[in-house]
Amino acid sequence: MKKSCSLLPAVILLSSCGGSNNPPSPPVPTEPAITACSADGGEEESVYRPLDQQELLSGIMAGKGEEVFHDAFEHGDLIFGTKFTLGQGGGAFIGSNEPSHYTRIPRADLNAPGEWGDMTRDVMRPTGPNAQSCGSCHSQPIDDGAGPTSANVHRIPQLEHPDLTIQRNTPHVFGLGALQRLAEEMTDEIRDAIPKAKAEACAQKTEVTKDFSAKGVKFGQVTVTCESGTAEIVGQKSKLEGVSPDGVVRPYEWKKNVAFLRDFMRHAGNNEIGMQGVELVGKDVDEDHDGPKNELSVGDMTAFTIYMAAQPRPVTKIELDDLGILAANKQKLKPEERTQIQNGEKLFDSIGCTACHKKELALDSSVFYEPSNSLYHRDDKKLFKTKGQVQVDLEAEGVKPEHPVKFDLAKDLPDNRFCKGTQETLLGAFEKRNGKTVVRLYGDLKRHWMGDELSERVDELEDPKEYGNGHMSLVNYDPVNAILPQASYGDYDVEKGKATFGTRELWGVACTGPWLHDGRATTLREAVNWHHGDSNDSRNNFNKLTKSEQKDVLAFLGNLVLYVNQAKNGETPDPLSEECEVKDEDKS
Repeated sequence: MKKSCSLLPAVILLSSCGGSNNPPSPPVPTEPAITACSADGGEEESVYRPLDQQELLSGIMAGKGEEVFHDAFEHGDLIFGTKFTLGQGGGAFIGSNEPSHYTRIPRADLNAPGEWGDMTRDVMRPTGPNAQSCGSCHSQPIDDGAGPTSANVHRIPQLEHPDLTIQRNTPHVFGLGALQRLAEEMTDEIRDAIPKAKAEACAQKTEVTKDFSAKGVKFGQVTVTCESGTAEIVGQKSKLEGVSPDGVVRPYEWKKNVAFLRDFMRHAGNNEIGMQGVELVGKDVDEDHDGPKNELSVGDMTAFTIYMAAQPRPVTKIELDDLGILAANKQKLKPEERTQIQNGEKLFDSIGCTACHKKELALDSSVFYEPSNSLYHRDDKKLFKTKGQVQVDLEAEGVKPEHPVKFDLAKDLPDNRFCKGTQETLLGAFEKRNGKTVVRLYGDLKRHWMGDELSERVDELEDPKEYGNGHMSLVNYDPVNAILPQASYGDYDVEKGKATFGTRELWGVACTGPWLHDGRATTLREAVNWHHGDSNDSRNNFNKLTKSEQKDVLAFLGNLVLYVNQAKNGETPDPLSEECEVKDEDKS
């Protein structure tokens, strides 16, 4: 199930697309044809077998880090595509009168000991298990893509209130490693604001206000006074917004409530396909009462995380056309289509959409580490074996911050490598510019109030007890983790919390319909018009545009696509999926 899926403004490198030992070639045409070229990596296994974390660590210690990365990527690819059987641990015991091991509707009504809704269990599921493999839902228009409404996940955030069920549409998983790297660097910037303000205030013996600003995204401000000689935060003049009280940027899930990929992956394996990681439930523990134990090894989870982190980024039709892929498949853009896309992008900015859907954010470092070198984006060793946290000492198992699996998002991504003559274009990698790595995500990794029209019956972050991460909550003040005094937070508006979501990155949006957190929008025009609250002005501005201008904006959104090439080495790349054509149902 090897696949590739994205692309980038041409990052061109000399490579082994042609070689001096090859027999003489016919004359090269003026414009060489674009072809698929071999991706890095070893032979892919056909049958899943647990991976030993110590083997990965040994390879890293022996100086074989690049080989370890590729082996981990291939193994993670295998996990993503495997349809796990009950004998391997797939699914979970639902209840005594439910012979099925899968459910799309969470069964909180089955709450006897060991059943789905048993509240005494160590690992509570808000959903599922609902599929045999990750690829069962992440399939639109290709592997690792989004999911249709039929793949919506039904969740019960508070098990004691099974009537408060919500839905989540399946997003694509491209570019995930870059999101974690952005979150890591943004967290450092946010948390650095307070010590900088304290130092400046005490140097001047006055009151100083600093923005909680990260990569141009404002998350509130802090005011510090040092008139007495001791730096003190002025709570009434300080405020965090769009981020949790600990100042940690969390880039995953619709509520932006998961900080790092490994944590996301271990819960996704458990919740969606019923494969319980050893680190989630402990060694030799059959926590979901389905028979097998040790269903995913620590090494498996490392590989799973690396595979997801090394997914290539989404692309645009213009990029594909510039490279020659659309022309090679008779999908070449017409000049008027390019003009419409370019005009739509300008309008998208002018009507205010980029206030939240920022075109790009830049990374200082493009190297992804697993485990992360950020304390806030890896497991806290002090919490091992506490309820709701990791149940094994990961460092003792070989997951060591000083010896991580690592790769460069700007050059090492295995997928989407294309050749023109002797030149190789790394379409899966992220672009370098002026020493920075550009991430064109069309997002800000911040939470926003979306208006009552998108309000749910329950705020998924209202009660954090289920996962044991109180500092994630938007409701409960946590004096241990909060970076501002309680006076800074004021009264939490529960109703606004029900309609507060993280900005959805728009890269690849043309290929991911239906849209919004529950898939309620069947067209992009509908998705725009569901925006209220903090985005009310931009929606109104869109509707004030002429019909022609509105179509230009939608054409621009239709330019943001997911692309996968599965052609073999030397063959013409695959065409862009027709499912990525944006349809506008406006008849006026």
